[in-house]
Amino acid sequence: MIRGVLFDLGGTLHTVSSPEGRDVRFAQLLLERLADYGITLDAEPEELAKRLHENSEDYKHHSEADLRELPAVEIWNDWYLRDWAIGRERLAPAAEELSFRYDYERVRVMRRPWIKETLDALRDQGMKLGLISNIISLSAAPHFLEEYGVRDYMDCMVLSSAAGIRKPSAEIFRIAERELGLGPEELAYVGDTLSRDVKGVRNAGWRLMIQIKNPGAAKRDKGLEHAGLRPDYLIEGLEEIPEIIRRENGNQKLYQ
Repeated sequence: MIRGVLFDLGGTLHTVSSPEGRDVRFAQLLLERLADYGITLDAEPEELAKRLHENSEDYKHHSEADLRELPAVEIWNDWYLRDWAIGRERLAPAAEELSFRYDYERVRVMRRPWIKETLDALRDQGMKLGLISNIISLSAAPHFLEEYGVRDYMDCMVLSSAAGIRKPSAEIFRIAERELGLGPEELAYVGDTLSRDVKGVRNAGWRLMIQIKNPGAAKRDKGLEHAGLRPDYLIEGLEEIPEIIRRENGNQKLYQ
């Protein structure tokens, strides 16, 4: 019987887009904030935006290969801003703020409808709730959940930035199991990607995988269309989840 439902963040509880020029405006903001920390980069916003995109893609490929998430100061010094040889010691005071801004402001974030209503319905069924997210910031995910009015709903919050492990590693799912006191056969996960979410759930052997449609996931899932990775359910919106869990549990209500 399913006793817990956990969620991905980006692409699942909210979707993101990159309007034209936003990357350059974000690069300008980074230049200004770095200057406030006494770090001056010899770069125009357009150049920084280009390098940041290229270097962040390199880091994503690296982290997806070894399934490790580096500390923020290493991400920024050794990867994102590696062209300027700033040094970890100088970047350390700014690293978490830069990571927060990267996750919160670099792209346009649009929350999905029915977040709170969905979690209310799941709690009414007696579900434990949680979040598992690949994210470089320690503080962005709690901030998003606070904005969405559901931070206190989460019985666990497992972030790659804190765990040092990324989906689709089974170990990041094991952390959630231990925090919730539930086994794989009692857990469902909701995410948007084949490469991280569906594959991660299959690696961890969780009871149920619900994939929510997100056109933005196509880039990350390129080449996996015929890899045999399939969710148990493919949904359009979060509001479909409570009925799926109810049906899977034979319409029984649990009580924590």
